[in-house]
Amino acid sequence: MNALENYYEQHKEPIKSCLLALRSIILAQDQDISTSLKYGMPFFSYKGKMFCYLWMHKKYGQPYIGIVEGKHFEEPFLLQEKRSRMKIWLFDPNEDLPLNTIQNVVQKAISLYQTEVVKLKNH
Repeated sequence: MNALENYYEQHKEPIKSCLLALRSIILAQDQDISTSLKYGMPFFSYKGKMFCYLWMHKKYGQPYIGIVEGKHFEEPFLLQEKRSRMKIWLFDPNEDLPLNTIQNVVQKAISLYQTEVVKLKNH
């Protein structure tokens, strides 16, 4: 078992299943999304640029998706806390995941990176 797989395996149910489901949902959004372990957590990259990650909130004990460029998002369920750039989205592992909303947020993040890539190529 590699370190990335071990991250998921170390959690107890229902958190483990929640994290694995979030991983599957994120990876299914685009063929250019890859995952690796960075800073001890699963990070997801779009064409080599880190755009989100999975982690556990220390205070609330809930899994969350961290959106790297969250400052560009206005969704009320995304929390800024004390971060300047990133926002997080907490999930209750005992409830069904909001599949369509997760897909929409991941697609929005991908679109942001596609726009930024286009800007870089034109300058």
